[in-house]
Amino acid sequence: MVVSSPDLKAFLLETPFFGGVSHASLDHLVSMLIERRFDAGATVVVEGEPGSSMFIVHSGELVVSKIANTERIIRLADLGPGDFFGEMTLIEMQNRSATVVAESPTVLYELTARKLYAFYKADIFAYVMVLQNINRELCRRLRRADSRGAADA
Repeated sequence: MVVSSPDLKAFLLETPFFGGVSHASLDHLVSMLIERRFDAGATVVVEGEPGSSMFIVHSGELVVSKIANTERIIRLADLGPGDFFGEMTLIEMQNRSATVVAESPTVLYELTARKLYAFYKADIFAYVMVLQNINRELCRRLRRADSRGAADA
C-alpha cells in the first residue's frame, strides 16, 4: 500500500534518512514508499537472499542478526522507530548481509531501488542528500563496530 499523510511526513522529517531534504522533495519520496506490516516473529529479510529495497521503521521493534561461521546466530542490532535497514543492497547491489526479524507487530516503509532511481532522475539534489544520509549512517555503524572490536581485543 502506497501511503502519504501529514503524520507520516512529520515522522519521516525526524529520521536521519531524510535530513536536509526539502518538503517538496520529501512529498515526492513519500509517494514512492510502500507500507509493509509484519506480525511479531515474522522475518522481513534473510541473510544471503537477493535484495532490491530498504526499509524505514515506523513502529515496532526488530532484531538484526547474522549467522557466524560456527552456525551460531549473532545478534547485531535492535531497531525501532526512525531506524532504517537494507540500504546496503541499494548501494552495492549485493545479497542481504543480515537477517531482520520483527519482535513485535511492525510497520515499515519500503523504498525499492527502482523507485530510488526514479527519484534520482526527478530530483538529483534531494537524491544526493538521501545518499549522503545513508553514508553518514553507514559510517556511524562502522565506528560502533570498530569500537566493539577494540573493546573485545
